[in-house]
Amino acid sequence: MYLSSDSFHDGGTIPGEFAFAVPDPSARMTFSANRNPHLSWSGAPRNTQSFALICYDPDVPLDHTDIDRDGHELPTTLPRTEFFHWLLYDIPKTVSEIRAGQHSDGVVPHGKPGPGAPDGLRHGLNDYTSFTAEDAGMKGDYYGYDGPCPPWNDARLHHYVFILYALDIAKLDILGRPTGAVVRRAIDGHMLAQARFTGTYTLNPRLLNQH
Repeated sequence: MYLSSDSFHDGGTIPGEFAFAVPDPSARMTFSANRNPHLSWSGAPRNTQSFALICYDPDVPLDHTDIDRDGHELPTTLPRTEFFHWLLYDIPKTVSEIRAGQHSDGVVPHGKPGPGAPDGLRHGLNDYTSFTAEDAGMKGDYYGYDGPCPPWNDARLHHYVFILYALDIAKLDILGRPTGAVVRRAIDGHMLAQARFTGTYTLNPRLLNQH
């Protein structure tokens, strides 16, 4: 099975329009267009009944203490954890493409609604749900896609891994709130094949100046 995108190439930089935030010379960063990227796939097993899509960042600092703190750069050696940016499932077996901006177009404070998505698909809760929990102006349930917004003081280039799963069931059995861990557990045991596609992103001015 093969996964590709017209929005950026595998291993390449994700354009700012597909990010949650872009660099800003005075405010360090500002909200961006936050559109979901285009994705298309082929070569699924003949007995595929549905697809599920997960996008996550494996490079997020486990300790948030010094995130976005002036005068301090987060070292690459900091312990890291995963941050889920998109959980989309119950994608019909007849679908082989997601259009750019089809599931997200703009930052929505307090999060986009869910889990229902167009055409009978379902969205899970991405990790902006927990990340914004202490911010009165932003907190809420963030369903669907919300793009990259790595710490602007992080010395590590962040990677955004899109994984498409071909499944042997038409609907995932989701128990509880559809977080990344819950969706992964629902996929477990039903996967026929998978394909992945990765982009990179940074808001660190020092890293940006190296490109």
